[in-house]
Amino acid sequence: MSGQSFNLVLLIVYFAYGLAFFGMGLTLALESERSPALTEARLLRPLAAFGMIHGVHEWLDSYLLQPVSGGIQLPPWVLWLRLGLLVASFCSLLIYGIETLRAQNIKLGISIYVVWGVLIVYGVFILGSAIFTYRVGTTLLVNLYDVLSRYLLAVPGAILAAMALRAEAMSALSAGKRRVMVFLTWAAIGFGLYGLTQLFVPAIDMFPARLLNSTGFQTFAGFPIQVVRALLAVLITLSLLRATQIVEKDRQLQLLAVQQARLEAMERIQEELSKREALRRELLRHTVRAQEDERSRIARELHDETSQVLTAFSLELATLKTVICDRQEVKTMVDRLQSLSKQMSQGLYRLVHDLRPAQLDDLGLISALEYLKDDSVRAGLEVAINIHGNARRLDPVIETVLFRVAQEALHNVVRHAQVGRARISLDFKPQEITLKVEDSGAGFDPVQSFVPPQGWGLAGMRERVESVGGLLSIESKPGIGTVVEVAVPVFDILP
Repeated sequence: MSGQSFNLVLLIVYFAYGLAFFGMGLTLALESERSPALTEARLLRPLAAFGMIHGVHEWLDSYLLQPVSGGIQLPPWVLWLRLGLLVASFCSLLIYGIETLRAQNIKLGISIYVVWGVLIVYGVFILGSAIFTYRVGTTLLVNLYDVLSRYLLAVPGAILAAMALRAEAMSALSAGKRRVMVFLTWAAIGFGLYGLTQLFVPAIDMFPARLLNSTGFQTFAGFPIQVVRALLAVLITLSLLRATQIVEKDRQLQLLAVQQARLEAMERIQEELSKREALRRELLRHTVRAQEDERSRIARELHDETSQVLTAFSLELATLKTVICDRQEVKTMVDRLQSLSKQMSQGLYRLVHDLRPAQLDDLGLISALEYLKDDSVRAGLEVAINIHGNARRLDPVIETVLFRVAQEALHNVVRHAQVGRARISLDFKPQEITLKVEDSGAGFDPVQSFVPPQGWGLAGMRERVESVGGLLSIESKPGIGTVVEVAVPVFDILP
């Protein structure tokens, strides 16, 4: 194999090596910004930093491969930049392993102490060899630091990362996520083997680098150690990526389940609200009926009992007047009593009709509106009534609601509109009846908040209309007038 073709292969290996780790880092960085289910966000970030920084380091190596193979001397700052990226990436990997193992809160037994003991002995040995090599002075300082970063950071960092991923795999298994456990275990195996490959450092005059190095590996295996590292990087990346995909799918399923539960809860709430609304309307309808029944009862009692008593009282006064006609002062008193009795009878008549006009029960809504017209004349209001469509009797409850709305609207005109005219329109349609009360008086702002007791009349009108499934709309502007319109669906139509 020629040098040019070898460099091209190595260039591809470096690029794939960097791409694998950079892709892993980017994936884990995105996962840490969401609600990570793989592990805690603070634990994912160091591993993501390792992947992206080390990927950039390998891409820099691939960029420097051509000038180095061409014999071009690199400036010192480039070598130190490359070393800085290498140290930063392995420090991130070491932080991930330590922090994850601390966060697991699991009992690893005596094995963890054995591992730490071996790493300490190993670190002391490597530091001693490096100090001896530095004193001899036959190796460039940047090359010595490169070897030390691999011995003291990469190897223990990768081993601790492998242990951390294995602990995460066991946690996933205990949580019932077996597939996540499998891929995390493969990632742990990849990091463990990756740590071993870091023992094959660049060849320098330092033990054990002079015996165990990348040059010797290439001579023995026939391909550079970077090929193995690239394959392990692909294994680690694909394993973590697959674990992340499984976790994301589980997260989506959980989110879907939560949304479905929320939707079902909202449907139950909506159903409950619909039932309550139907119950409220039925209660309002029952209240209206009970109120009108009570009004009818009181009106009948007033008419049948009190009116008869007043009539008998008037007759007795007339008899008394004929008996004592020779005494003028008594006659004057009897005349005054007869006048008071007549006023009481008239007031009682109006009270009975206000409570429940007989026309509404006997003749229907139109006759009752005519009574309102006559009653409004006494209050100084001229009312015009327009009837459209095929006039007919309706359900008594609907007729009562429309009559009460018209009555309240005309009372409001008398009290507030400051106008002498109003108009009532009644439109009979096949499946709907519309009542409209209009005036061109003072008007008001319908969107204002009515403070009781000012707003009770309008609130009562709306409640009555809604009790029969109708709609009430009020249009008004100050200085222009007011339109009160009621639309009620009619299904129970009397002949």
